[in-house]
Amino acid sequence: MLLPGPDSEPTDPIIRLRGVEQRFAGGVTALSGLDLDVRPGEWLSLLGPSGCGKSTALRLIAGLARPTAGSVERRLPGTNDIGDIGFVFQEPTLMPWATVEGNIALPLQILGVSRTEIRARVTELIERVGLGGFERARPRELSGGMKMRVSIARALAASPRLLLLDEPFAALDEITRARLNDDLLGLWQAQGFTVVFVTHSVWESVYLSTRIAVFSNRPGRVVAEVVVDAPAPRGAEFRESAVYLSTCRQVSEKLAEAMR
Repeated sequence: MLLPGPDSEPTDPIIRLRGVEQRFAGGVTALSGLDLDVRPGEWLSLLGPSGCGKSTALRLIAGLARPTAGSVERRLPGTNDIGDIGFVFQEPTLMPWATVEGNIALPLQILGVSRTEIRARVTELIERVGLGGFERARPRELSGGMKMRVSIARALAASPRLLLLDEPFAALDEITRARLNDDLLGLWQAQGFTVVFVTHSVWESVYLSTRIAVFSNRPGRVVAEVVVDAPAPRGAEFRESAVYLSTCRQVSEKLAEAMR
């Protein structure tokens, strides 16, 4: 699979934010003048300093909040149903009393999917996220990385077209984080959903993304975009390549400019 590069034919966005401003009751303006497109099938990372409004933008995309000003348009192919969006938060937010199977099955139960189909889908996802043998385990018996795998599987259970990830690996050790990066990339390549990914890490954003939107300091807006023109699958060779290192340098410079 070849990831989209700078010469790829443009496609209509499935999410379009124009002139978005978000002010909170306490007087803080998190976003101002935010313009952002999300294109089908891409992996878009939102990169910027802490408090610049990246997570706020993600919640607006998900429909979990309304902007104070500006517009957020969703044009998900074939549906206008917000249930077609999967969301993975910074914390796994699993049901502590439910097993791994039960947590992953929850969205399908809410949608009224048959028990037979739920069983098949949950079994498939458990294998895909590498949790075979832990089907009956409860969250208290799992490591941080395993809990995040359950959270990702639950977000993918209903086969969303758009997956939103809010710094899901920030609290994990580097080895677990790198492994989950590779596993999630594999799921994205296999299933073809669109990803919007919030991160503070230049290295992680370049490794995962097809495009990176760099945010300014608060109030946040996009001040630069960088296309990552590299084939998939990516792995250790890509991390050591000249393309990876030069792109990390480019993104770091854009981020430094944004913070100034």
